[in-house]
Amino acid sequence: MRILAIDTALGACSACVLDAGEAQPLASEQLAMDRGHAEALMPLVERVMNAVEGGFSSLDRVAVTVGPGSYTGLRVGVSAARAIAFAAGIPSVGVTTVAACAAPLIGREPGRVIAAALDARHGQVWFQALSAEGKPLVSLRQVSYRDAARAIGAGPVSLVGSSALAVANEAWAIGLDAVVVDSARAPDIAWVARLGLIADPETAPPRPLYLKAPETTPQDKARLPRR
Repeated sequence: MRILAIDTALGACSACVLDAGEAQPLASEQLAMDRGHAEALMPLVERVMNAVEGGFSSLDRVAVTVGPGSYTGLRVGVSAARAIAFAAGIPSVGVTTVAACAAPLIGREPGRVIAAALDARHGQVWFQALSAEGKPLVSLRQVSYRDAARAIGAGPVSLVGSSALAVANEAWAIGLDAVVVDSARAPDIAWVARLGLIADPETAPPRPLYLKAPETTPQDKARLPRR
């Protein structure tokens, strides 16, 4: 099975093509960015697909990060993934950003809690904790740095994600054994692809996952009052 993976949820615009059973993608590209995903994504995908023999017709599946993440970024990635899958007549699946960030540690941190902490701004994080084997211990939620640290329990904990250090500071303050393994702003796109290969299209649809409302203010003054 060959999969195209797309990520525009956080601080990067990324895509790769991976064959099942292979350790590394056939082609991959990542651009660090906080804005501009809509303009960057399709040219980036085209470059990645041009580097793969058979192009779009060789794909069997499309995976995309569904959140939590940037409201606009999620819509860009999900819309592109759905469109590509529809045009190619293949399934598409969604992968959460926290799962993609935590996945490299599963099975490699025996005896430790694995926690992903992604910057949700304003002192908040998107947070989830797993056992060393990948079993959920703390459900995906948006909380403060302190509440994230307290949700870990007795630890010890290995942290990943853009807010890993902020949560680690709170964990150290309450005496937890905490280690920051990776503080990347976005997941490794190859892990989005690997998780996408094993995802079930019936239970992991490419649908945006929002844990907070978009940071916009309705222009009520420009709207006629209702009667």
